[in-house]
Amino acid sequence: MEETRQTKDEVRRSISKALAALSEKEIRQKTHKIEKRLFEFANFLEANIVLLYLNRDCEVNSMNIIKKCLSFKKIVILPSFDTTKNEATLFKLDNLETDLKPAAGHFLEPDPGRCNVVPIECIDIAIIPGFAFDEKGGRIGSGSGNYDRLIPTLPITARKVALTFEEQILPQVQMEAHDKYVDIIITEKRIIYKI
Repeated sequence: MEETRQTKDEVRRSISKALAALSEKEIRQKTHKIEKRLFEFANFLEANIVLLYLNRDCEVNSMNIIKKCLSFKKIVILPSFDTTKNEATLFKLDNLETDLKPAAGHFLEPDPGRCNVVPIECIDIAIIPGFAFDEKGGRIGSGSGNYDRLIPTLPITARKVALTFEEQILPQVQMEAHDKYVDIIITEKRIIYKI
């Protein structure tokens, strides 16, 4: 198990390095292509209630996706993770400008004073972030386990979709017993359905 954790840390470092080698222009172009594929994806178009994420380093930027979802009148849900309790609370985002607040590590999170809590059973589709993926839907996250705990609680009918750059697709991701898979991966070049 310790060896697997070390391997995952090496993968995170390697992915970070590969993405850092890309120019801002390349990242923008790739992100735009991923957004375009997502907004042409039937499962996404049909979904009314969308679980999204606020991106961190090495994750596809989600801000334009959130804005576009709001403009399409989709219900946007963002998770807030309580690491002391290992729990997630899902919040409905109505306004990108006013409904977010600063969190630890210079990141943003939903403001519980402005956002309503939404039961997880309502989610139609979940967009799941990650550092690395393989074509079988294997995923390496940030190491916190937040999404590995969240994914099994999603409705069985909710598709779990990852957005990622081709540089983050590996031949195989080492999975531990607690690691969870995604159903579909969208990159700037293709849509990968879990084998």
